Amino acid sequence: MTARPRFPLALAATILLALVGISAAAGTAGREIARAPHRLLGHSVEGRRIDAVLLGDPAAARTALVVANVHGDEPAGIRVAHRLLRAYRDVEGLRLWVVRTVNPDGLRDGARRNARGVDLNRNFSYRWRGGAPRSSGYYPGPRPFSEPESRAVRRFAAAVEPDLSIWYHQPWGQVLAPCHGDASLQATYARVSGLPVRRCRAEHLRGTAISWQNHRFPGTHAFVVELPGGPISAAAAGRHARAAVATARRIAPARPAAVGRDPAARLRPAIRARAIPFPPRRRREMATYSKRHYGKREWRLRDPKVIVEHVAVAGNVATVYNSFAPDRPDPELGELPGVCSHFVVGGDGRIVQLVGLRKRCRHTVGLNYTAIGIEHVGFRDADVLGRRRQLRASLRLTRYLRCRFGISVRNVIGHNESLSSPYHFELVRSLRNQTHGDMKRASMRVYRRKLRRIGHC
Repeated sequence: MTARPRFPLALAATILLALVGISAAAGTAGREIARAPHRLLGHSVEGRRIDAVLLGDPAAARTALVVANVHGDEPAGIRVAHRLLRAYRDVEGLRLWVVRTVNPDGLRDGARRNARGVDLNRNFSYRWRGGAPRSSGYYPGPRPFSEPESRAVRRFAAAVEPDLSIWYHQPWGQVLAPCHGDASLQATYARVSGLPVRRCRAEHLRGTAISWQNHRFPGTHAFVVELPGGPISAAAAGRHARAAVATARRIAPARPAAVGRDPAARLRPAIRARAIPFPPRRRREMATYSKRHYGKREWRLRDPKVIVEHVAVAGNVATVYNSFAPDRPDPELGELPGVCSHFVVGGDGRIVQLVGLRKRCRHTVGLNYTAIGIEHVGFRDADVLGRRRQLRASLRLTRYLRCRFGISVRNVIGHNESLSSPYHFELVRSLRNQTHGDMKRASMRVYRRKLRRIGHC
């Protein structure tokens, strides 16, 4: 976390030893990374990828983020990341995003700052202040979020909204806690890792990632772990990986709406029920599908995070119902159960519910474990956007659903946008780039703009 204006030979040797230690684990970790689902956050100044790897249960209520490296001359956290990738790929009860580095250019060069000389951990918007010269090592950039790396973090954090974020730095050898208030999570991390907790240190710094996260997402928790200087051993990496997971498990999971209680009932539009058959056999098939595609046998939809808008390529509600009701392999992928969606909105504005909101439906590859599907009668995006009654009903239904389940507007997406969702998760390699052409991004920009205009929850 401290600045290093110069790059002495001793520091170069330290980084080289650290990277050698990392490469010793890279063979196994590389195989784990290749098998785990990725999410592209963005690219560095010089065009290098910034990726997040998803571990654990994609449907878990708890979400944690580990960022192993920010300053390129502080690489020890990467060994902790590799330990997480090897040992916690299937961790239960947790969605764990691991980012190896948000500064790939600096990491390559062994430099604290990015390729434009900006300290990324001073480039976030909360309490940002300019004035530090480039030579200081703390240059915050010309303005907040001026750098593609910090903007990538902003987009990803805003989409995922992690309950806990842990950012690794060096070389103080401490778990940093605020001057005042609860520090029980830091204490948990310290107890498992063996590092001491230090209050108030670095809390005065401006434009840092954790201060931005804690301010931007009230109720969530972000803190820094300062690893000791130099490379860390495999045993130490294991302790820190255990500490990260143990701390994340202490976060109270988000709770979906209680059974029988609808917190957004006053926003509920008129909905007609016409349920498609969903007998025990179809539930078993959905559970088997979920095991194959998402890693866990489950047919229930728990705590949905995404709403996906579709165009049905059908001229009326009855046609949509008749295509979903039979439980037969779909013509595209040949899998069971048959495809379905939770709702269909007719051209006249009629809303029909086809499947209960506690059941998973096959409507969007990579998102069925956490998404509510809404079909619209019509043959192209313009049909949905151009029919006043249909569009109004769709917007009211979507507002009701997102308010009921706490889904943000940015996680209301079109079918064509599925691959860009931070919740996209697919274990079948041949389907990881599978998407469809309906409700494209241009159409959804219009839709989301109108959704914001009709009011908040």
